[in-house]
Amino acid sequence: AWRITTTIVVEASRSTQAAAPSASTAPIANIHTGVRKGRRRRLAYSLYMLAIIAQRPRPARDSHRLAVLVLAAGASRRLGRPKQLVTLAGEPLVRRITRLARSLGPLWLGVVVGARATAVTAALAGTGAVTVRARGWRGGMSASLGAGVRACPRGAQRILVVSSDQWRITAADLGRLVRAAQRMPAAACYAGHAGIPAVFPARLRARLLALRGDRGARAVLALGAYARVPMAAAADDLDTPADLARLRAARVAR
Repeated sequence: AWRITTTIVVEASRSTQAAAPSASTAPIANIHTGVRKGRRRRLAYSLYMLAIIAQRPRPARDSHRLAVLVLAAGASRRLGRPKQLVTLAGEPLVRRITRLARSLGPLWLGVVVGARATAVTAALAGTGAVTVRARGWRGGMSASLGAGVRACPRGAQRILVVSSDQWRITAADLGRLVRAAQRMPAAACYAGHAGIPAVFPARLRARLLALRGDRGARAVLALGAYARVPMAAAADDLDTPADLARLRAARVAR
């Protein structure tokens, strides 16, 4: 396409270099020259835009093979209110983490819902996320994780798992984690241990699906080697009224 466009520009240029017209044809020639100049400007602009597009940084190839699972099915019993819908800077936490995950440019983005499913789904309106109903969400974290993993498209080569209540995490944190998971699983390290957010290669689907009860992604990480990504922000989650007080007092980047 580039070669054809360049040829058109060259030919248009040559046509304007023809011998000067006779007096009897000058008005007509002037009209056609104006048309040609307009065409040349449009063609030159098209070439310029193609060059700009070619120079733009593209998302990493692997981002198109990444599935993201946001876990947001819990009942928030200790907090006494649905933590997924607690707002930070006017934005529900479940919507905030979904927005950050969307910035990675994933192949697929799903939010696992259970308790208060209707309200949580409404908070996600316009995000483009797929809501996944975890029918057995009362059975523990493994039920929510399993529902999400089963919903992930087969084309995904890696699965990023993150919780909706990790309210201090940033898009940069998630990006570092994904980059660290090029050849093996990767997990955030905080408060002396590793856990979610974490990235798992597709080959570990079966192990994630085999979890039962309140066993979560950390149990799968313990089965083999994984990249450790320091992420102090992941330690701040929302389980109790004291956690909520800290969230209210904090200033967090969007």
